[in-house]
Amino acid sequence: MPAKPPPPRLILAVAFVLLLSPPLSSSVDFLYNSFNSAVNATDLVLVEDARIDATVLRLTNDSNQFSFGRVFHPQKLRIVPDPISDPTRLSSFSTSFVFSVLPEISTSPGFGLCFVLSNSTSPPGTIASQYFGIFTNATVRSVAPLLVVEFDTGRNPEFNDPDGNHIGIDLNNIESIVTQSAGYYDDASNGSFVSVNMRTGQNVQAWIDFDGSRFEINVSVAPAGISRPLRPTLSFRNPVIANYVSPDMFVGFSASKTTWVEAQRILAWSLSDTGAPREINTTNLPVFLPESLSSSLSAGAIAGIVVGCVVFVGLLGSGGYLIWRKLTVDDEEDDEIEEWELEFWPHRFSYEELAAATDEFSGARLLGSGGFGRVYRGVLSNNNEVAVKCVNHDSKQGLREFMAEISSMGRLQHKNLVQMRGWCRRKKELMLVYDYMPNGSLNRWIFDNPQEVLPWHRRRKVINDVAEGLNYLHHGWDQVVIHRDIKSSNILLDSDMRSRLGDFGLAKLYEHGGAPNTTRVVGTLGYLAPELASAASPTTASDVYSFGVVVLEVVCGRRPIEYAEEEDMVLVDWVRELYGGGRVAEAADVRIKQEFEAEEVEMLLKLGLACCHPDPAKRPTMKEVVSLLLGSPPEDLLAGLTPTAEAADSCS
Repeated sequence: MPAKPPPPRLILAVAFVLLLSPPLSSSVDFLYNSFNSAVNATDLVLVEDARIDATVLRLTNDSNQFSFGRVFHPQKLRIVPDPISDPTRLSSFSTSFVFSVLPEISTSPGFGLCFVLSNSTSPPGTIASQYFGIFTNATVRSVAPLLVVEFDTGRNPEFNDPDGNHIGIDLNNIESIVTQSAGYYDDASNGSFVSVNMRTGQNVQAWIDFDGSRFEINVSVAPAGISRPLRPTLSFRNPVIANYVSPDMFVGFSASKTTWVEAQRILAWSLSDTGAPREINTTNLPVFLPESLSSSLSAGAIAGIVVGCVVFVGLLGSGGYLIWRKLTVDDEEDDEIEEWELEFWPHRFSYEELAAATDEFSGARLLGSGGFGRVYRGVLSNNNEVAVKCVNHDSKQGLREFMAEISSMGRLQHKNLVQMRGWCRRKKELMLVYDYMPNGSLNRWIFDNPQEVLPWHRRRKVINDVAEGLNYLHHGWDQVVIHRDIKSSNILLDSDMRSRLGDFGLAKLYEHGGAPNTTRVVGTLGYLAPELASAASPTTASDVYSFGVVVLEVVCGRRPIEYAEEEDMVLVDWVRELYGGGRVAEAADVRIKQEFEAEEVEMLLKLGLACCHPDPAKRPTMKEVVSLLLGSPPEDLLAGLTPTAEAADSCS
């Protein structure tokens, strides 16, 4: 009996589904020997600050402090050919590109750029600075379709970077799964390794082979014009790669920066998923070098000019230095740039530059003063606003030790920390240059009678921001940083009213698992943990106590100690007393009572009291605090943070 044909409706339905189903990705094969704004603007997906500049791709904007940009080819690569029946079988592709990275200041922190495989052109939660504009600052690696090959021109010890000039493969996390210093194995000299400095502006060519059948990635770099080395610079082979790809993925580049200008350029790009990519013609590419050297000169001419200039400048500098030494009077010798100072970065400003920026440190530019110096608002020659803090030291040795710590602080980069931009020394005075925060300090927005009372939704963000910044200091870097002076006046608000933790004048660093080498009690009354009264060494727990006081300040709108003729009111004790009586919500700032939910206020007040627990061992860590505030705490964390009646009684 013949099979009954399917009904016409079913045939139509199947045809309709097939019609609407996306077609299988066709092969991808392209070559850009240069980039033309009239043609490539529609051929490429440009995200954020990425743009076509003449014949090259620029990934960041020099004038934006926290700038990032991404460029993607609009056609996705088919990475998993059969995601349903065989999701672990991967396809292959090969790509080559020429890039140039040139910092404005050779000694400033570097960032570099990266090659990206992503299932989205705008992954959620990405940030700038050392995160390439493609990663979040999550400290735990999670499975997601994001695979990156980084060409990193700066060293971040907190990410286990080997040096400031390396290649790495990143699986949905800024910390590379494998790294290798930048360079190539020279086939003409028995495979000896030749370093390649990726941060001089020279054109560097990279080759990346993604071998899906072997779960292998091979990366090579060499100066543009040199044939591809036979041996790759970096290889990574592991089936775990399959966890970080999706069936179809965008392919492109991403880069970011913070205060320091670093031009990241893509000059040419070739890719194929059917074989070797087409050859890039590197002979006619522009060359971007320091001192605005002409790119039309040959390599030999450029090398000759550079060598000649170096010799001439060296002779001129030596002669000028000898003359300057003859003419310098004895009482000005303290202003010499000593050899040890050259070890420190970021950028050293001249005294004349900072004096001009602050109108000769005029009273009209004074932002504030205290026991550790004066702070002035300044405007640099490039119109960037800065805050200049002047700190006095009574000895060169003490100044040198302080500079050693300040240089370490200068490498701290986080969206919730005030960024240090440079420094200047004049005799025994040290001037530290920071980003200017136009909205001032937090205390001006929550105490007394401000022109505008900080609304609840901004207070909530303030608490989150400070927690994330402090968590980075305690857990997110290669050393533990104890701030030692966390208070509302050291929390500054940027132009978007996001808070940043500032003033590291009292901060101490020590190795993870170690202990700080100081027992000197410093800080501000009202924020000091009770254990410091016995001259115990400061710890991360003492920072947590100060953070708890700030949480109570923000929620209650009260100072940590309010002085009165009859009896002083200590904020922690007052909130703890209300908690013991079951009335903790009454502590909330009445000026914004209509803006918040009681449950959220009670949670934050309990968190503040838990951070201020009299026993430092029972305080939460900043990791736990951030987990709670961001809404993903372990199941028992909130119960563990709830202050007990015994704790209330112990401090009553």
